Amino acid sequence: MKLKQLLQTGFLLALILSFATENSFSQRLKSGPQDMTFFSTVDESNQPYALYIPENFDETKEYPLVVFLHGAMSNHRLGLERAFGQGNIQGKEFINPNRVTKVTDLEATRVYPKLKSVDYIVAAPFARGTAGYQGIPEADVYQMLADVKSRFKIDEDRIYLTGLSMGGGGTIWLGLSRPGIWAAIAPCCPAPPEGSEEIASNACNLPVHLFVGDQDFLYGTAQVWKKNFEANSASLDYIEYPGIGHNSWEYAFEDGFIFDWFAQFERNLYPNKVKFNTRHYKYNKAYWVTFDKLVPGELASVDAKFNSENSIAITTANLDAFSLHIAKHPQYNSNQKVSVKIDGENFSVKSAGTLSFSKTENGWKNERFTLELTSKQKGAEGPLYEGLASNHVYVYGTEGNPTAEELEARKQVAIRAADIAKFRETSGRVMIFPRVLSDKQVRQSDYETSNLILLGTKETNSIIAKYTDELPIHLDASADDYSLLYIYPMNGHYLMINSGLSWWNLPGGGNASDIMSNIDNLDEFAPSGTAVMMNTPADGLKGLKDFILYKANKGNVICNGYFDSEWSIPTDKANELKASGVVTLK
Repeated sequence: MKLKQLLQTGFLLALILSFATENSFSQRLKSGPQDMTFFSTVDESNQPYALYIPENFDETKEYPLVVFLHGAMSNHRLGLERAFGQGNIQGKEFINPNRVTKVTDLEATRVYPKLKSVDYIVAAPFARGTAGYQGIPEADVYQMLADVKSRFKIDEDRIYLTGLSMGGGGTIWLGLSRPGIWAAIAPCCPAPPEGSEEIASNACNLPVHLFVGDQDFLYGTAQVWKKNFEANSASLDYIEYPGIGHNSWEYAFEDGFIFDWFAQFERNLYPNKVKFNTRHYKYNKAYWVTFDKLVPGELASVDAKFNSENSIAITTANLDAFSLHIAKHPQYNSNQKVSVKIDGENFSVKSAGTLSFSKTENGWKNERFTLELTSKQKGAEGPLYEGLASNHVYVYGTEGNPTAEELEARKQVAIRAADIAKFRETSGRVMIFPRVLSDKQVRQSDYETSNLILLGTKETNSIIAKYTDELPIHLDASADDYSLLYIYPMNGHYLMINSGLSWWNLPGGGNASDIMSNIDNLDEFAPSGTAVMMNTPADGLKGLKDFILYKANKGNVICNGYFDSEWSIPTDKANELKASGVVTLK
């Protein structure tokens, strides 16, 4: 009887194991190009990306990863094809048995072609269509990267970044704002976003390959970046295609060239020298240097170098505290003191592998700086555009006994503010769809997960009224021809308050859409080396500080500035606000 039971048990276990094994095989991804999704915390949506898995994929092996950023009016599927030099080729003919024709982007997107066999995993995010690579699309790239790492063994020292046009600009921005992630970057005919050029020195340890056609409308931008990279990058390869316009990617990525170029490089997390600039805590780390305290609104910089074993020379600007994580650095000897020279001051420090320094009135001190819970820090630093860079909800008010018509008007203002998905005549649609709620519809989970974009005043919006005593500024209800706009941290997220006139009524008259409709030449309009993506209310926030008060119908900016490190209004700005006579300060 016991033998029979054992045999039956063994049979059941074998059956279960056989099913589990068969089921696990059925869940494995196939080799080649395919579509994937990740769950975006930005708006609780499934976001697509295109993925290439090598032939003869070995799940026990670490693979290098190439991230490809597509251009405007494109998508992830076409982006993946471009990385391999495939997709529709302008000016070349596609032949099938029934017709000879040029292939449109749509046709090229429908079916993946046969791609060159490479021993890389390749991932191309959708990044919300044509929204650039700052804010929400930038967050998507890093969520996609995390998703890929959760599925495959990725060699952390061989992660590469490339892209074309808008994606070439994204390559510059993502590559330079977090240089310690990437082993090398390769921007093609780039259109970098605003703020990229001031962090050009962050390329000091990045090999760069830059491509452009000499007839490209972005040729001038590429020349600016050629000079930037020549002055700052670890190495620069540059190719200029004579007679070629804004389609140099057809040549840059031909025959899978980029994979052979990337194969030369591995990331070095412990280079001898680190040069790093940033304005934001969200980008506060490069290699073995971390910025611990920044000056609000100022570009902070460090130039740190090992001159020899345990000897480090550092110069800084607009930086109040930093740490050096050198435990694994080949020039660090734990048995001896470390000699550190900071802005001319000398220190000799015994260290377990991390050195921290803070600036005081009397100079630098060898001590760790810890931010207070109420201080500006990662996730609570502003400026205004950060309110829209993650999960956010637009909230209109129902207070003050509005008529049905007035209530509908408030709702329509919120809907207009949330219209990020507007089609842009110059570059295509943006696929971001934030929610619009009344103050009565906001749930506890919204407070816990979302930034709240609050429209109205404490008299008209109950959530503004709820935080009256905690918020630093209020616009008087009678000041209906003024606009007050500011961002403020609350309960682990942001509140962004817009009282009075809507923020997209820009100082000087007009709005973002009007401005774009009058631009015929984007390259002439854009500052040298930047890309313009202005066509929605959200775009009107780019470049603004933490708060602004203006009388919009006269283009009269009354006060514009940053909160200090403790989220207080600096004295000079408080005086400007008080002098307006239309605001109340806490």
